[in-house]
Amino acid sequence: MEFLKDLRRTHRNGELSAAEIGQEVVLMGWVNARRDHGGCIFIDLRDREGITQIRFDSTIDEAMYEMAGQLRNEFVLAVSGLVESRGDNINPKMKTGEIEVLAKKAEIMNAAQMPPFHIRDDIETSEELRLKYRFLDLRRPQLQKVLMLRSQVNRAVREALLDEAFIELETPILTKATPEGARDYLVPSRVHPSAFYALPQSPQLFKQLFMVAGYDRYFQLCRCFRDEDLRADRQPEFTQIDIEMAFVDQEDVFALVESMLTRVFKEVKGIEIETPFLRMPYQEAMDRYGSDKPDLRFDLELKDLTDIVKDSGFGVFKNTVANGGVVKAIRYPGGGLSRSKIDKELAGVVKVYGAKGLAWVKYEDGVLGGPIAKFFDASEASSIVDHLGLSEGDQAFFIADQQSVAWHGLGALRVHLAKLADLIPDDTYAFCWVTDFPALEFDEDEGRYVAMHHPFTSPRPEDIPLMDTDPAAVHSVAYDVVLNGYELGGGSIRIHDRAVQEKVFELLGMSEEESQYKFGFLLDALSYGTPPHGGIALGMDRLVMLLAGTDNIRDVIAYPKTTKASCLMTRAPATVDPRQWVETHIDFRHPPQSSDDTESR
Repeated sequence: MEFLKDLRRTHRNGELSAAEIGQEVVLMGWVNARRDHGGCIFIDLRDREGITQIRFDSTIDEAMYEMAGQLRNEFVLAVSGLVESRGDNINPKMKTGEIEVLAKKAEIMNAAQMPPFHIRDDIETSEELRLKYRFLDLRRPQLQKVLMLRSQVNRAVREALLDEAFIELETPILTKATPEGARDYLVPSRVHPSAFYALPQSPQLFKQLFMVAGYDRYFQLCRCFRDEDLRADRQPEFTQIDIEMAFVDQEDVFALVESMLTRVFKEVKGIEIETPFLRMPYQEAMDRYGSDKPDLRFDLELKDLTDIVKDSGFGVFKNTVANGGVVKAIRYPGGGLSRSKIDKELAGVVKVYGAKGLAWVKYEDGVLGGPIAKFFDASEASSIVDHLGLSEGDQAFFIADQQSVAWHGLGALRVHLAKLADLIPDDTYAFCWVTDFPALEFDEDEGRYVAMHHPFTSPRPEDIPLMDTDPAAVHSVAYDVVLNGYELGGGSIRIHDRAVQEKVFELLGMSEEESQYKFGFLLDALSYGTPPHGGIALGMDRLVMLLAGTDNIRDVIAYPKTTKASCLMTRAPATVDPRQWVETHIDFRHPPQSSDDTESR
């Protein structure tokens, strides 16, 4: 190929302007469109930087003109030619709209079949088809911009941390299964029969060991793996910005993360982020917003009406309170939602979180109306109006249940109502830190305490005595950074005292032998001079998703999985040759399904 041997690309297709008129250039890319105007054929040549119009003129070179007649969309083309002005035919919608290139030499570097969908942004093709042909989908300008934005974020993060004396280190991908948190992806060992590696859910213990080893400022842009049910903002494999520091408290972590995110938003989006971020204890976040990742771009706060309605004539409220439950409510400004919409749509939102029903009232002409209004006396009705801040036409929605159900049900309803009322502003970034999480929570199914974050999170020093008397009252030095209703990252100050770590393992139901088997290496490390340390891990994919203005994490990952954790392009996961079962000492009781079915997963 002459264009690879003697003629090298001089510019990308989005770079040329009037400044290059009169220059000889070499361009390469994909045919985005072809227009035959009789005697002149115009080709839009596309690469990741944009589009340049190429003119093939029969009066100048008949052979070139005839060759251009063979071109079709997605052919790979190389062109050498002269940059010329478009004169009066400027296209203001194109970055290169002032110029075109008169082709003098051209070469078809590869032909292309007709794609299964158009390579452009305004397509209505199903996501399944686009994921099957992801290599074509990735040619669309929208996705190319997102992935280039992701690259910019990677660079900005690295530079921000390197400028703060961090060092970038790597941790193992093949490691040991963890007993807490999500399910592990397991990898059978060929050389150790019946033994398995696990893919890391995070580099948590390894980065703590770096602190023990004296590498006091570590970071990594690392791949992590969790075998959990997927949502729009989750993937089975993901990238996190992993950070750990020695000789710090949580304020040092806050300052570092705020500085890093400020730099990322400034360099990538040109947006100034206000710091310091709002701080909010976990209990306050749940009480006010029903979520430990509150979206602060709009109001609509939850209100506790337990004391007001505990003796009301409405049996559901009265009985719930008598049985230790709560009654919480949220105001919907302007009202206007029909009974049918409430019963079919809104009730469905809260039902997911275990709520048995959704009660409601409407404030109209100075009085409460609606299905349950008749159960309140004048004093109770007045208190409800005042406590919720109801104005003319407002509706209010109630959940009477155990506190966790009321929190999460109304928290989800809050976001749903904000979308219905168009209360969420565009291009607004509302950060906050959620702090002071409970260290432990009791798992009814397992009949034991589990760590709310992870078992290496330090309790608040003043709460350590409570570990022997009231474990449920212990709070941790844990924190989440939240942006627009998404947990952007979570971290904590870690346990650096062996006795405290052993006590936490004991509270989690581990025997001394079990904790030694699973975490003996960590306990040993804590015996050899471990400094106070802490850190955080931020979801790179979620960060890019929010910067890109999408609500689907698959839009910002080059090769994502579906909600069933499958890859439609490669058809993974798939069966393997039975010889590999033997080599890795796997004996299937029931042979796996054929990989022919994988695509439908």
